[in-house]
Amino acid sequence: MSRNLILGAVLSSLVVLAAALSFVWTPYAHAALNIPAKLQPPNAQHWFGTDHFGRDMFSMIMVGARTSIAVALVAVGIGMTLGVPLGLAAAARKGTWLDEVIMRGNDLVFAFPSLVIAILITAVFGAGAVNAIIAIGIFNIPVFARITRGAALSLWEREFILAARVSGKGAARISAEHIMPNVANLLIVQGTIQFSLGILAEAGLSYVGLGAQPPTPSWGRMLADAQTMVSFAPHLALIPGLAIIVTVLGLNLLGDGLRDWLDPRIRVARA
Repeated sequence: MSRNLILGAVLSSLVVLAAALSFVWTPYAHAALNIPAKLQPPNAQHWFGTDHFGRDMFSMIMVGARTSIAVALVAVGIGMTLGVPLGLAAAARKGTWLDEVIMRGNDLVFAFPSLVIAILITAVFGAGAVNAIIAIGIFNIPVFARITRGAALSLWEREFILAARVSGKGAARISAEHIMPNVANLLIVQGTIQFSLGILAEAGLSYVGLGAQPPTPSWGRMLADAQTMVSFAPHLALIPGLAIIVTVLGLNLLGDGLRDWLDPRIRVARA
């Protein structure tokens, strides 16, 4: 087991633990205002200090982790649920009109970054975490579709697939019984990478006011609120920034470690 996998698992577990713990306990109510205690640096009473409304930063970071994980997890789930079947269908019908429609549709979605999609959605439905999930989820669909199609195409010419076709199995059954199990490891690794990108995307959308809305804490919104106070209260920007860095770093290391662990070619090379 690689160091990247262990370190990534530890960092990711700490963030997930903080998010899970926030459901039952935080040092203070994350939305409780305490104006006399505003802008305090980290101290014994407030481990990460307080913001310009006197809210406890540690409590807000814990609840913000819950928000970021929820948005990114559901968005990745949307991408996998819709993207993987599309990729399998495109590979099974390579060179046909279905393959062309799916891949050109992917190109169309790729032409609009998640921020642009979020702006379009919020212009119609308003800002909020749900619309951020939809925007990030839509952007994840072509990612998983392309990766699934590419991996599946390399398998369709293999001997065991040819044997399954000779036995009378259709394309849908072959995709479900033979292709999908062989691309699952790749999708797991890509899922962790997209999860980390989802955390960044959620923070970016919240930073510009298109993500989770107050009073729900969000790391991106915390950074936006801190940008005018960095000179005299740097902890307001440093702490949520470090939270994003640690989370994204942990997930990327976890994805890299999982790739090394699950890919037999890398294991054989290292052995």
